[in-house]
Amino acid sequence: MNKIVFALPLSLALAGCGSADEPPTDLETAESDGAAAALARNIEAGEFLDLELGAKIVGPQGEEVTSALSNAEGNFADMRSFVACPADMTECDPATAPEGTIYTYVHVVYPGEDNEAGTGSGEGNDSSDVERATAFRMTRPATGFTGAAGYSKDEAMAAIGAKADVVITCDDGALVWTVSAGDGGDQWEQAEPLTFWWQSTVAPAGPAAAYAIDANYAQATGSGPYPADAPGAPNACNAPAVAGAEG
Repeated sequence: MNKIVFALPLSLALAGCGSADEPPTDLETAESDGAAAALARNIEAGEFLDLELGAKIVGPQGEEVTSALSNAEGNFADMRSFVACPADMTECDPATAPEGTIYTYVHVVYPGEDNEAGTGSGEGNDSSDVERATAFRMTRPATGFTGAAGYSKDEAMAAIGAKADVVITCDDGALVWTVSAGDGGDQWEQAEPLTFWWQSTVAPAGPAAAYAIDANYAQATGSGPYPADAPGAPNACNAPAVAGAEG
């Protein structure tokens, strides 16, 4: 099969902070038709610190939901999540929120654990040391996804350095944040938080098993706030591909 290479949007190319003389990262080169289509449809990443958020939804666990992402081998990450209304809302109650409210889903992911005994994996219940995490993903379609998503670029810089490269794509209607740090040096690793966010027109129904991390060459899954069932709700991941993209 011929190798197909797509140029990334300028904003994503600059986000990597590399020089013009550096070779493309793994995320800038596609070696299959499927990977090429994903690159052609990647989503411009917004900066978490630029978001203006209002009140958070208060659920049975309070404003934030904590969980562990795990598999049969153990826990591979801690996750702290919340859902917020727009900045002008001082109360975030889906039952009374006006029609058209946009909900921002935020997930702070710590590979391994967050080193806090009272949350997530907790003391003595973590995975082996996570040396390399390469993706955070949804395992269900992003119901109501508006097309707006991103991550904390400051945290990526702190964890990985200037070579940090995070690309957001869609996989069968679900969002994937792929974290590339090259083959050597600093990686996204043990207890280094990265904040990911996305926006939906649909409020959460509660925590659901809808999230995963790829770490230490394994995948671990867990629960976090997820939109309620909403037949017919839009999902920007299912929008028509850009002109010239190959499926």
